[in-house]
Amino acid sequence: MPTPTRWTTDTSPGHSRWYVERFRALAAEGADLVGEARLVDAMVSRGARILDAGCGPGRHTAYLHAVGHDVLGVDADPELIAAAREDHPDARFEVADLSELDLVGEGLFDAILVAGNVMVFLAPGTEALVLQRFAAHLAPEGFVVTGFHTDRELTLAAFDAAIEVSGLRIEHRFATWDLRAWQPAADFVVTVLRHT
Repeated sequence: MPTPTRWTTDTSPGHSRWYVERFRALAAEGADLVGEARLVDAMVSRGARILDAGCGPGRHTAYLHAVGHDVLGVDADPELIAAAREDHPDARFEVADLSELDLVGEGLFDAILVAGNVMVFLAPGTEALVLQRFAAHLAPEGFVVTGFHTDRELTLAAFDAAIEVSGLRIEHRFATWDLRAWQPAADFVVTVLRHT
C-alpha cells in the first residue's frame, strides 16, 4: 500500500473540496490559471503527448487539450479527479499514484508537467522514485517541467539529490513560471529536466 502523501496527511479535512471550489471561483472571476500550461505549449509541437502529473481539478489538462495536444491528467486524489471530469468532460483523467506510475499502453510522453507544488505534496521520501517513474514514461527527446515553493517540506537540496538518482538531469532552472532568472534567494523554483 502506498505511503500517504503530504496532501492527505498535512492538510485539514475537506481540503480537496476547498481546493476545487477555490479554483472554480478564480476561474469564474477570470483569473489567469494556466500560465504553466502555456509554457509547456510553447515548448512542444502541436499534437504533442503530454502528461499532467498531479493534475488536481484539471485546469492545465483542459487547456492543453483545447489547444490541440494529446493530454492525460493524473492525480492520486479521487475527489480532485472527479471534479476534473465534471468540469472538463472532453479531457482525459485517471486516478494514479505518481510513485507507482505505470501507464501501460499509453506510450511515451513528449512532456510531463508537474505544477502546483506537486513535488512538495508527495509522500515523504518518494521524490526520487516519482522522478524515476517520470523518466520511464518520457520520450527520448522529451522533458519534465516542475515548479514548487522552496520554503516547504521539500528542500531544493533534497530535490536535486533526487534528480541525481532519477535518470534525469537539470537542463534549465528559473525562479518563476514566466522564466525569471534563477537566484538562490528565490522562494519558488521551476526546473526543466531531460534524460541523462
